[in-house]
Amino acid sequence: MKLSYVYILTNEYRTTFYIGVTSNLKNRSIQHFLGEGSEFTKKYNIKYLVYFEEFTDIKQAILREKQLKNWRHDWKINLIKQQNPLLKTLDL
Repeated sequence: MKLSYVYILTNEYRTTFYIGVTSNLKNRSIQHFLGEGSEFTKKYNIKYLVYFEEFTDIKQAILREKQLKNWRHDWKINLIKQQNPLLKTLDL
């Protein structure tokens, strides 16, 4: 069974968020940190992992990613704070 992840990255000031989906969270986090993840994350210096969810079905992960991308900014912050109250960078 291959796992998939929905993840949220942010910048140093925790003001801008990026939501993505991947099957290899560690490698994808490293790519973003090195500025190789996407043009958006590179442009806004978004490279700090603050939240992720694990899925056994990639289709469910993609649906969750789309759902979260439509959420308001404050909803995303509240979701992150449920598991990471201080919005600290997560280590994998």
